[in-house]
Amino acid sequence: MSAPASNHAAASTSAVGSGSITGADGSSGSPQIHGNLGIFRLVTTVITLIVGGGVFTLAGDQAAGGASGAAILTAWSISGIGVLCLVMTFYALSRIKPQLKGGIYSYASAGFGDFLGFNSAWGYWISALLCTVSFSALLFGALSYFFPIFGGGTNLPSVIGASVLIWFYVFLVSRGIKEATGVNAVITISKFVPIFVAITAIVFLQKFDPAVFMANLTMGSDPGLPFFDQVSSTMMITIWVFVGIEGAVAISGRAKKERDVGKATIIAFVCVLAIYLMVSMLSMGVMPLSQLAQLENPALAGVMEYAVGPWGAMLINGGVVLSLVGAMLGYTVLSSESPYEAAEQGVFIKAFAKTNKKGAPIVTLVVTNIIIEVFLILMLFSDSTYQFFYTLSAGMILLPYLLSAAYFAKITFTEPGAFKGKIGGNIVLWRIFGIVGVFYSFFLAWASGAVGLTIMSLLYAPGILMYIKGKKERNEPYLQSTCDKVVVGVILLAAVASIVLIATGQVVI
Repeated sequence: MSAPASNHAAASTSAVGSGSITGADGSSGSPQIHGNLGIFRLVTTVITLIVGGGVFTLAGDQAAGGASGAAILTAWSISGIGVLCLVMTFYALSRIKPQLKGGIYSYASAGFGDFLGFNSAWGYWISALLCTVSFSALLFGALSYFFPIFGGGTNLPSVIGASVLIWFYVFLVSRGIKEATGVNAVITISKFVPIFVAITAIVFLQKFDPAVFMANLTMGSDPGLPFFDQVSSTMMITIWVFVGIEGAVAISGRAKKERDVGKATIIAFVCVLAIYLMVSMLSMGVMPLSQLAQLENPALAGVMEYAVGPWGAMLINGGVVLSLVGAMLGYTVLSSESPYEAAEQGVFIKAFAKTNKKGAPIVTLVVTNIIIEVFLILMLFSDSTYQFFYTLSAGMILLPYLLSAAYFAKITFTEPGAFKGKIGGNIVLWRIFGIVGVFYSFFLAWASGAVGLTIMSLLYAPGILMYIKGKKERNEPYLQSTCDKVVVGVILLAAVASIVLIATGQVVI
């Protein structure tokens, strides 16, 4: 992110500074590749960047939403097109507006003013720290396979374990340690080896049953759910596993040939989509969706245990644990550096720009982890799970995505000359990418549902106070435009309505 991007353009800058790039769904890649990158290495690096922990849970999560196989395929089709448009949007912006160093924040600010730019930065930061909360639930859920005391990953032992881990990482990062030697290699191996072993085992050991798959195509775990609702129930899952797409653009400057970047981005996107589709479809050929919906996370472990026995579950759970232990270190850096960089750019309050003797952003490190700790404690007293927090995290990143896509769509009409000599392709095609990206972001916001929108409005509301305080510290005017005032009004009204709905029990968290 950069100023706040989210595996985003933000993930890109912020993480690049830290020495690693970590995606919101736990994906991690290493941008520290020196020398020129050919198209093959570009493709593999981008794939590593995007694929994260979400791939291990998506089969069960999609089934738990009540969707049939046909609805799941429809959701993948919609997201395939939508995410491709967002990928091309971030790629084009990196070429056309290279002077906008703040990533997602800069795009929102340049297109729609300082206040919406701030909200983009704020949404990215909250999305990032919520990722850590969701990581902890998935991590200890996987550990429960080996140590049953951790239950579903959200009980008291899990919260204690997660608390110890995140504060240990704060200590490491505060000492100037941004990544352990070889951590990216461990994360990469622990992610991809279990995935490909699972795919290979299901296919070559003939554990895929066409009859089960065909039955799943028409019958979901909730037969009475309307088809459109089935599709929407899976949409946030599909965006979660793609969070980090904007960060892929960060390595574009390392390409041997500039024209390879666009090709590599598209090829990598197609490969990642293929991986997700294989995991999703093959799982539906192993177990009925009604059984998939009942699996504990990571669901792929349950699928493998059903298909090949205990060794399959052990492999997947072990891979998830190693991957997330490393990813959480990377995300400790990422979620503290994004508000630090925002403060450096004059977006957040000045206190967030403070560092210790080691150069670590100590204030944002501590504040971010205090907020994470609050969410971990809240997890004990609610029904919130890994899925709840990643849905919320993905939801918070939608505004930055939406504003970036809207800004890109805007310049395709207002600055068509900016494309000449910087990026190829017909301007009409780029307009389509931008417009579809906007509609896709809106659709995802709708798909997040009443609970998601309710909580998101509550999380955006406190940002208004930080924005005003930051402006006062710098003696700058604030909330002067009609647009800014309207946005503030909408956020506050939605927040008040949300509190009423929660207090009256109409929305249960």
